[in-house]
Amino acid sequence: MSTPLAAYEQCVSAGKLKNDEAQRQVIAHLEALHGALSLAPRQGFLSRILPNKKIAAPRSLYIWGAVGRGKSLLMDMFFEALAMPSKRRVHFHAFMQEVHASSHRWRQEIETKQLKQELLPTVARDIARGARVLCLDELQITDVADAMIVSRLFSSLLADGVTVIITSNRPPEELYLGGLQREKFMDFVDLVYARMEVLELASAQDYRMQQIRAMQAVYMWPVSRHADAAMDEMFTQLTHHAEIMPMTLEVQGRKLTVPQSYGGIARFRFADLCEKPLGAADYLAVARRFHTVFLSGIPKLGPEKRNEARRFVTLIDTLYDHRVKFICTAGAQPAELYAGGDGSFEFQRTVSRLAEMQSRQYLDLPHIT
Repeated sequence: MSTPLAAYEQCVSAGKLKNDEAQRQVIAHLEALHGALSLAPRQGFLSRILPNKKIAAPRSLYIWGAVGRGKSLLMDMFFEALAMPSKRRVHFHAFMQEVHASSHRWRQEIETKQLKQELLPTVARDIARGARVLCLDELQITDVADAMIVSRLFSSLLADGVTVIITSNRPPEELYLGGLQREKFMDFVDLVYARMEVLELASAQDYRMQQIRAMQAVYMWPVSRHADAAMDEMFTQLTHHAEIMPMTLEVQGRKLTVPQSYGGIARFRFADLCEKPLGAADYLAVARRFHTVFLSGIPKLGPEKRNEARRFVTLIDTLYDHRVKFICTAGAQPAELYAGGDGSFEFQRTVSRLAEMQSRQYLDLPHIT
């Protein structure tokens, strides 16, 4: 589609989206930004003929709202409609992992060669060379290392002419609440309000939950071709037919691979999470990062699979505590998954939680990050 608004109108006309006034207000701002970027002079050409002149970028956007309101979807419409090669869309968590890796490389380079340049502006300059427009999805700050650098990093990106579009579940002032040295992080909040247009996507509807409630089941058994096809369809619907990417979570210095992810939705196989030597810290990282988790191929477990059963208990406890929506295929009903073996008595709590996690009351609870 030629513009974000045209893409939105087509989806509404085709019945893929409901006409939502709150979404229309946000898409209008994205439409205006799309037009400004399409008309703006190219930084590379002007920097060659006017090497000392900084080219002002169109004003960046910070879009926030509750889960399921369509923030990522609208940003994707904007991104797909933007006809320029120097654009990038990435999840905020993955972006910050790249920033830390780049910072490590540049720190070594600066110290080894005794270069007279500042670290974060140098990292930002590298990013700016590859992306004139940077779309960052699902911004949340939980790590003190991120909190301490985002103000300087984004200040440098904006100074280098990058237009940034951010989505988040929280307004800027509610980010990193209770975090260590939060007073230093507040520089980032001030920067957002000073240099970006802050928009609330205030739709009353949680479209993600409407889709989940409309599903015939979120716990499908037994594992079969039909169940796999149903899960594929659910995943496709909830991710809006978007491009699905793997991502990596860092957990206590280790890397945990998420095979498929989009926004706050992740998809795993049972083997990915419960047949590997993972523990509570790994499951906690998943539960905080994703509001919806798909898990395929939960087998019926015998006594020889006590370790897998124990990990599954920890996984479900963690997802439950964080109110993560859980969609799965399994080899048996919950009560028959692990009927005998070490820890089978404790497994009854998992049976109860799996049943509760299918209820309307549980599905209506907000995700706890």
